[in-house]
Amino acid sequence: MALTMDELDFGPPDYKEMLPETLKRNYGKWIYHELIKPGVFKHVSSTGDEVYTVRSGQPKFIASSTVLKLCDLADKYCEGSLRFTSKHSIEWIVPKKDDVDKLIEELKKLGLPIGGTGNAMHSIVQCTGWVHCHTPATDAPGIAKAVYDELISYFQRDDLPARLNIAVSGCLNMCGAIHCSDIAVLGVHRRPPKVNDEVVSKACEIPTMIASCPTYAIKPNPKAKSIRIDANKCMYCGICYSICPGVPIADAKNDGVSIWVGGKVSNTRSGPAFSRLAVPYLPNNPPRWPEVVEVVKKIVETWASEAKPHERMGEWISRIGWPAFFDKTGLEFTDKHIDDYIFSIRDMRVGARIRGREMK
Repeated sequence: MALTMDELDFGPPDYKEMLPETLKRNYGKWIYHELIKPGVFKHVSSTGDEVYTVRSGQPKFIASSTVLKLCDLADKYCEGSLRFTSKHSIEWIVPKKDDVDKLIEELKKLGLPIGGTGNAMHSIVQCTGWVHCHTPATDAPGIAKAVYDELISYFQRDDLPARLNIAVSGCLNMCGAIHCSDIAVLGVHRRPPKVNDEVVSKACEIPTMIASCPTYAIKPNPKAKSIRIDANKCMYCGICYSICPGVPIADAKNDGVSIWVGGKVSNTRSGPAFSRLAVPYLPNNPPRWPEVVEVVKKIVETWASEAKPHERMGEWISRIGWPAFFDKTGLEFTDKHIDDYIFSIRDMRVGARIRGREMK
């Protein structure tokens, strides 16, 4: 029998097939929800059904044996379903109110904290870091773990001025989606890739390498049958290293970490905003990165104590001004904060506002 177009189609299956039974019965019928306590939501349907969503944190990498334990809990309390969110949390949909506290107790025994909802520190977004990627200047999961250990109380409470999004990315390519976070920790390379002429000439396609560079910093070097890199144009993204192993960018002596603040995605009150540079360089000191943790903690504590209700990090900074931000946090303003990179591309402002006015 001939296959239908639906059966031939490639791509993910219909998400409705993956919903727990209670959600399937009440799809499109939810009338309101409320935050019961940090990490726990209650949704009420027009049919009278109620479900409780429990959100727990988790490490970036977990063993298969841990996944099996999580699946056992989902079978026991959540109609056989659970959801891994894009921010590396786990959401448990519990149809019975009496099972909520039972599930939370079992999650705590596994070492998984409950929280990350409402005006709290939400789960830290992070890239894969050193364990997998070949371009990072630092290890995002390692830094995220160190920051979590110091700020875990902010994840488990919901009395901050507003939500707090922290993200960590190992390099400029920002797989950790840091560019629109309240606090962004970004690994930085400070030297261009080193060219190994022998490897480039024998193993790499030079035209492809030249085309891969977003700032046209790569030029041919005919004498060596290789390339040369214009250090003034290089922005240390490491894309060329993805094309050719002859231009490694990792540099243990000069690679480090920068801190950015004030970004957000939402259109609430003010439009979306990119994070701005707060600290241009901190050293790589694994496994605990004490300098990075100290700066992040200081910024969070200052914002939490001084921001007005519902005021995000960037909105607080806009109100008090950048000089006051540096003064209150004790951070140093340097010449590195001044953007003098003449080869950067200026993008149009994006969002639901144009020239300060909301679109209608």
